[in-house]
Amino acid sequence: MKPILRHIANLWTLMHYPSRENEWSLDEKLQAIKEAGFDGVCWAPSPELYEAATRRGLIFVGGMASDQASAFPGLLQDLKQYGATHVNVQLAGDHVLTAEALQLTLTLMEEGHCLGLLPAIESHRGTCTETPEKTYALANAYQQTTGQLLPISWDFSHFAVVKHLVPDNFVKRLLVRPDLIQNAQQFHFRPFNGHHVQIPITNRDGGLTKEVLDWLPFASALLECWLADNRNHEREIFICPELGPVEGGYALSTFPDSWEDAKRLRLEIQKLWNRLCSMDC
Repeated sequence: MKPILRHIANLWTLMHYPSRENEWSLDEKLQAIKEAGFDGVCWAPSPELYEAATRRGLIFVGGMASDQASAFPGLLQDLKQYGATHVNVQLAGDHVLTAEALQLTLTLMEEGHCLGLLPAIESHRGTCTETPEKTYALANAYQQTTGQLLPISWDFSHFAVVKHLVPDNFVKRLLVRPDLIQNAQQFHFRPFNGHHVQIPITNRDGGLTKEVLDWLPFASALLECWLADNRNHEREIFICPELGPVEGGYALSTFPDSWEDAKRLRLEIQKLWNRLCSMDC
């Protein structure tokens, strides 16, 4: 048995693409995602997305954001109805402290599991997991209460910016909970440095930027950490090259084309995976 890498594109990358005036239709976006070699797509559920993704054989990783437990049943039912199993959850606001976040998480997990869904709490700015301290406090409280590891959808870019890290200490400062990393199945691979949550992938000549070359050893160490406990299991890992457009507030106006960069990043992630798996997988 071997682990399986699933490449997931986020429709966010294709927001107003290639321009606001001439934005691709949903069908055009999903066709481009399929042709680029992605296995699936992440977004909020809808009947249109479900039909078009299913027709192309694309996995649907659902997305939701809420701070109201009363909204969970409806959101989760929609995700279930429109084909999700794994769900990326942006939970509550940054003002929410651990005790309240824990109660929301317990409710979310119970209701999601009853529907056969696998929610994972994303580490994300503006939410109850916006910092490493808040994320690990929630994870610890969840484990103390349930005896289980908290399912997390990891995006380390936010933590790196909060702490103003440098590439030399990415691994030391970010891979501090191997148990939570190895338990996870959702990862957002948006290259970052200590001051920019998103950096350009390619130069004008088509080569990789120095910033990405500085980030790749961290990505490799992260995959190696995950594989250390999953190498001999037929378990899926869902990796999203989470690149946002200029209008999303993540890319700068001088950055290359976000979609073209996302496609290139998918190839680089596959190279890392192939190299690590060739060792023993």
